[in-house]
Order: sequence, then structure tokens, then C-alpha cells
Amino acid sequence: MPDSKLDLLQGTLDLMVLQTLDVLGPLHGYGIARRIEQLSGNEVLLNQGTIYASLVRLQQRRWIAAEWGVSDNNRKAKFYSITKAGKRQMKEDQTQWERLVAVITRVLAASGERG
Repeated sequence: MPDSKLDLLQGTLDLMVLQTLDVLGPLHGYGIARRIEQLSGNEVLLNQGTIYASLVRLQQRRWIAAEWGVSDNNRKAKFYSITKAGKRQMKEDQTQWERLVAVITRVLAASGERG
């Protein structure tokens, strides 16, 4: 089914949220979700419950901090920013994902060798 959206593996959304905040600075949940969707070419669609579950988890781990502010449309919104601990975790997670991608790539390449 080429038209189906991608399911995210556990931990990938948290890494994408951390990366988004690291690159763009403080954002509210809606802005984070839209940016991830945009960068994915709309292959990943995030509902409100999914993004906020990630934000709560990241906040509990102290990898992001939250502060109330006013959004572009003049509404009160919680803005999230990455912490020093979050930056360290993001780098660690990126390294793990790069290793995993390399392993999966090798395994998939090898599976074509016997056919």
C-alpha cells in the first residue's frame, strides 16, 4: 500500500521532536507536529494526542522545558524548548539510529544476494 502513512517505531517521534526543537528553537506542540509532517513529505501525520504524549514524556525526562506564551494567532500556548540533557540524549539517539539503519541496510542488501 504505497498510499499508507508510515508507522513510527518507538522512540522515533521523541527524537524528531528533540531535533526539531534543536534546529528551530522554542515551538508549541502544533508547530512541532506541522514541521515534522512537512519534513516527512506528509508521510508522517501526527494527531494531537500523539504529539502531546511525546511532549509530556520528554518533559518528564527533563529533555525539554515548557513555558507559556502567545502563539502567532494571539492564543495562549505552551512553548517547548530542548534542554542541555535533551541535546545530549538527542545526540545519543541519533548515533543509535544511524547504527540501526546501517545494520538494516546490510541485512536487506544481503537478502537480495541469494535470490
